[in-house]
Amino acid sequence: MVVAVLAAMPSELQPFVRATGLRKQDGLYAGTWSGHDLVARTMGVGMTGATETTERTLASGDVDRLVVIGIAGGIGPSLPIGHVLVPEVVVDGASGEEHRPTPWGPAESDGRLVTFDDFTTEEALLADLERQGFDAVDMETAAVAAVCDHHGCPYTVFRAISDRTSDGLIDAEIAAMARPDGTPDVGAALRYVVRRPWRVPRLARLGRDSRVAARAAADAAVAALQHS
Repeated sequence: MVVAVLAAMPSELQPFVRATGLRKQDGLYAGTWSGHDLVARTMGVGMTGATETTERTLASGDVDRLVVIGIAGGIGPSLPIGHVLVPEVVVDGASGEEHRPTPWGPAESDGRLVTFDDFTTEEALLADLERQGFDAVDMETAAVAAVCDHHGCPYTVFRAISDRTSDGLIDAEIAAMARPDGTPDVGAALRYVVRRPWRVPRLARLGRDSRVAARAAADAAVAALQHS
């Protein structure tokens, strides 16, 4: 079985790479683990990179299943940091198009994930999303789902909660600290700290919670591999 694993940022992919012992070659990670042939790569932040990377991944060979791992923002206070959402429904926030990932592994699919191409902290929008029953928000999954649906490739999503929109910890400037390719923009981070030194504890908490969430999502993908 050939399984392709995608994450937006290197920090989201690395826990999975370490757990499976994949080696980097030709711009991606590859290897065999638990009887599966694996390829893993980053797709960058946002739907454009997600679409292009998914198309490229599926065009490169026979992929039996595609897996999305990484972090997501919890909508409302109900889901704890590190909770792994295996969404039953993924919705494109702009078009309203719905996608239904295929269950895989021991984790049961449950909940609704919405994808927006732009980062938003609008309270009215977030409150409306919570009323609609969405559990979390990200910036890539609906794009991946659309490509997989078009090509008839089964896919599964493991997104762990790294922050809650109701906490108000992330703003647009913090979101901009990640470049489009998912790598950190150190200069932007330094400028933010210089202008707002009192928010250093906020950044430290976000960093810690993001690492917890990235490991949890990777662990869920590893567990699925072990049980398939």
